[in-house]
Amino acid sequence: MTRPPRRRVDGVLLLDKPPGLSSNAALQHAKRLFRAEKAGHTGTLDPLATGLLPLCFGEATKFAQALLDAPKRYTATLRFGTTTTTGDAEGAVVAQRTPTFDSAALEAALASFTGTIAQVPPRFAALKHEGRAYYDYARAGLDVPRVARTIEIHALRLLAWSSPDAIVDVECSKGTYVRTLAEDVGGRLGCGAHLAALRRTASGPFTLEQACTLDALAALDEAARDALLLPVDAALRDLDVLPLDQAAGEALRQGRVLPTAGIGDGLRRAYAAGTFIGLVEVAAGAARAVRLVRTDATSA
Repeated sequence: MTRPPRRRVDGVLLLDKPPGLSSNAALQHAKRLFRAEKAGHTGTLDPLATGLLPLCFGEATKFAQALLDAPKRYTATLRFGTTTTTGDAEGAVVAQRTPTFDSAALEAALASFTGTIAQVPPRFAALKHEGRAYYDYARAGLDVPRVARTIEIHALRLLAWSSPDAIVDVECSKGTYVRTLAEDVGGRLGCGAHLAALRRTASGPFTLEQACTLDALAALDEAARDALLLPVDAALRDLDVLPLDQAAGEALRQGRVLPTAGIGDGLRRAYAAGTFIGLVEVAAGAARAVRLVRTDATSA
């Protein structure tokens, strides 16, 4: 069977990832539906997890790092009294205890994990030690040093509590492992815990309400799918705008530095005659190109 030809697709798709698929598998499925030449996702969700997974196509992949670095929000189900090998529901049960704490103790434990904290990544993680992923060592029954990382828990709210399950709303920085957070809260309460379910509800400026499912995508024709794409610069919408005329935009493309007297330092999204041309950095009264889009790039 002949595979349909790939095509140029530029933009950001907000996908509601289903359970049972890795982030990469979901990406590849969407990429096939769009017949896209190039695509990447912006923050891994485990197969167990569901929810918002922004996908970048074409020129938008140049700015995926902004969403990788963005804060995230989740609805998580913490199951107390049961610990597992992986920290989530996919692992084998290690130990079981009966939770004896009340909601007040749970609220206090959650509050103790808000703010800037040090978190030791789980054994089953994609982080690398001497060139190999942690999960490779874990599957081989080997322990390797795991260095604690500084993360930020912006908010940790209890939404519902019916022993042994607590549903919590988590707002956190990039690099946060919610399954490790579940284990740590369970450890603080003396009975252990694991992550029973996880749904990402926000990533940077985007929310789950804006996302579509793979099934919904598959039911659309190509024009309707394309209409769902956000512009190439969507991931940068939190940055200030640097408006330029056509000549200044061309100067940036040629690698020249533009004077920007009176404009504060920092990253900005640049537009030449109203058209997005890329990411620039303003410093010491001058603007330099960081990443520019192709001159024929579409904006979805």
